[in-house]
Amino acid sequence: MEKQEFDRMEAEELIKAAMEAKEHAYVPYSHFRVGAALLTKSGKVYQGCNIENAGYSPTNCAERTAFFKAVYEGEREFAAIAINGDGDDYLYPCGVCRQVMAEFCEPDTFRIFVSKKNGEYREYTLGELFPGAFTKDDIEKARVY
Repeated sequence: MEKQEFDRMEAEELIKAAMEAKEHAYVPYSHFRVGAALLTKSGKVYQGCNIENAGYSPTNCAERTAFFKAVYEGEREFAAIAINGDGDDYLYPCGVCRQVMAEFCEPDTFRIFVSKKNGEYREYTLGELFPGAFTKDDIEKARVY
């Protein structure tokens, strides 16, 4: 599969959509908003925000919110995601979100744009941020019939 190429303008538009998404965050505990914008291979964008809960483990990250919305709508092929939060440093996806990405995305072609609150960003592939991810193929290989 060919590497998906994004030009600067496309990346910045996706980051802008993530910045908009964080405005909907529900963060009464951390007060740290995060937004994500997930691009499908067909060109549709799904936005998500973090949603906190007093029980902590029911809290949902912005990235997973975007993925779950897209999957609910029938999407299964993704090209990129942008993540933006309230911090002054680059915001990287947590391990659980990386595992969700690994379920649906190609490690060598899926692009992850991590950004600072001002929109400055870095670009990675899923494989760079999550080498050796546990995938559906691993389950099939391990299945005993």
